[in-house]
Amino acid sequence: MSVPATRLADLPIRDDLRGREPYGAPQLAVAVQLNTNENPYPPSPRLVAAISAAVAAAAPTLNRYPDRDATELRADLARYLGHGLTAPQVWAANGSNEVIQQLLQAFGGPGRSALGFEPSYSMHPVIARTTGTAWISGHRGVDFGVSPDNAVAAVKRHQPDVVFLTSPNNPTGTALPLAVIEAVCGATSGMVVVDEAYAEFARACAPSAVTLLPKCRRLVVTRTMSKAFAMAGARLGYLAAAPAVVEALLLVRLPYHLSTVTQAVARTALAHAAELLEAVAALRAERDATVTWLRDEGFEVADSDANFVFFGEFGDTHVAWQDLLDRGVLVREVGPPGWLRVSVGTPAEMAAFRHALRAVVSDRHRAAGDV
Repeated sequence: MSVPATRLADLPIRDDLRGREPYGAPQLAVAVQLNTNENPYPPSPRLVAAISAAVAAAAPTLNRYPDRDATELRADLARYLGHGLTAPQVWAANGSNEVIQQLLQAFGGPGRSALGFEPSYSMHPVIARTTGTAWISGHRGVDFGVSPDNAVAAVKRHQPDVVFLTSPNNPTGTALPLAVIEAVCGATSGMVVVDEAYAEFARACAPSAVTLLPKCRRLVVTRTMSKAFAMAGARLGYLAAAPAVVEALLLVRLPYHLSTVTQAVARTALAHAAELLEAVAALRAERDATVTWLRDEGFEVADSDANFVFFGEFGDTHVAWQDLLDRGVLVREVGPPGWLRVSVGTPAEMAAFRHALRAVVSDRHRAAGDV
């Protein structure tokens, strides 16, 4: 007699994970994919050749473990960030999600809590829960912003061990004034993590929290090479903080967590930073044009300092998402209800998005008898 197949429900999984769904944006084979905030411009042939050469140079050493502390990569990242940072103030991991996981392993965990202001990056509460850290949901204003007074009030009320702030915020694109970050740093004895995954896309009026590191001792600023650097497939995230924060992460990181190949690819990309970041200005311009067009079409749109635009409001978000998908355009249904997020793509992709959205609106008006 055959043994029945083992189901997830049959396994002794942790009670707090039972019934949950795994994170993941839809990966669908459609013509226009504007749902994961990727940089739409691939590496140039020149950069591909440089990466290939770097990997080929590293290949003969792959029988040995990589540099456990990624010292040369961290020095390169510190030089890129500037502001007098040095390698001991920088840490790197497999994407910013692993950086966040390590932070919560070190400063969160059972009996501790983390606070974030939602809607925001959906992986913050997911990683908090998987590390046994209680998640506290703070709230944003009607403009999706966070004021210093409201942030401080939430911190004092809940007294979290870790506070997450995002600038620019995902999914809304709104940047955070430095005054909010300073106020939170002054109100908590815990860690303050500012997620700046989209920092390179911000306008000049949205300075980086890296400038606050000298006076905010428990501040951490996380970044990624997935967005502006067009290196989503390389999986490289990093942070800037006091050297003591890096020392804490050494206690929880897995040994040799960054492969030799990952380090070689990331260092090569940093050496070609000027070339890679040339696309940022074009994406900013396309973003601003998209915001203007959506508003002219009658949509509500959040101000964006990122490479995506948050717009609404729809009576049924999922129906609107499906209507766009049916026309070959994949955007993100990420919440709150009534709003969709579109990543900024190439001019041709954004033209396809505008055409599809106009068709969706036209069909809806026709169905309602408006035309």
